[in-house]
Order: sequence, then C-alpha cells, then structure tokens
Amino acid sequence: VTVGKNGVDKKSEGDKRTPIGVYFAKPKLTQPLADMYGDGAYPLNYPNEWDTQHNRSGSGIWLHGTPSDTYSRPPRASDGCVVLTNEDLKTLAPILQTGKTPVIITSHLKWSSTNQSDAEKQSLQAAIDAWLNDWKSQNTNQYLSHYSHAFSTDGINYQQWADHKFRVQANKPKVDISLSNISMFAY
Repeated sequence: VTVGKNGVDKKSEGDKRTPIGVYFAKPKLTQPLADMYGDGAYPLNYPNEWDTQHNRSGSGIWLHGTPSDTYSRPPRASDGCVVLTNEDLKTLAPILQTGKTPVIITSHLKWSSTNQSDAEKQSLQAAIDAWLNDWKSQNTNQYLSHYSHAFSTDGINYQQWADHKFRVQANKPKVDISLSNISMFAY
C-alpha cells in the first residue's frame, strides 16, 4: 500500500499526507480516469465528521490502483491517496460496499489480547444496548443522556439535536428499532 509523500496524519489541504482514521468508500468512479489511477478509484469520505471537528481539511482522498505499466508504487508516493496494486484493488472491489465497508488507515496496528478485547467489547456492547433500549422506550431524556453536550452532527449542536429528538418523539407512536452487523474498532 502506498500513502502520501509526507506520510500519514493529514491535517490540511495540500500537505501530501494520508489521513488516519476510519473511512468509508463511496461508489467506484465511472468517468474515464488518467492511467495513474489504474483499474479504478473509490473516493473516501475524508474529511469525515471527526476530521471536521478537529479542523482537518482537504479533499480528494481516494483508494485507487496503479498505472498500467506499474505493479506497485513505492511506500510514500501519492499526494495523499491510498494506492493499491490493481490486482489487490480488483480483489477488494466485490467487498467494498458503499458506506458499509470500513477502510481503516493507521500508522500502526496493535492487536489486543482476547481477554482485553472481550472485556472492552462487552462494555461497549452494554453501552450500545442501553442506548438502543432508551431509544426504543422513547424516554427522550434518558436517550439523550448517552450523548455528550459537545455532540454535533451535520452542522447541528447538542441542543438543536435534543430539541429535534423531543419533537420527533412527541409525535411518534411505538417504534421498532434494531441494530445488526455491528463492527467495533478502537481508535
């Protein structure tokens, strides 16, 4: 895998770095692309909300292939994109579900012991279950207790979110909510 010429931990537009974080691929680009992108390109959702909250800027971070006359590029040779061999990109293509398959970019990977990760997973699962049950019960105050007062999403702050949830919950009959296919990553 090739990353930015200046390594990882992207902070700003044009810094020639690859962002660190959990991203999701958008649909494969269908327009004709220059040969340097190889067998295809999948834009990543950089900057995501986490990046935006941490004042990270830039755009155009793609997961893409290599030129037709190149098997692989050197480790630090992109302008910030994640570059795979065309063979590897073709292998990934069937599992890159738009908005569902996480693309985890990290400078190092640390595997946790089974006991440690099981305890962390159980703790996180208990928190998710409590949040879900409070949502299902339509107890808006209890549901909102799971959110930080620093919470924001799509340009709205915690208070705007809370006001919205109170309005929605006041007008809803009983709801049926479920979760499936949960993936958990420590970051």
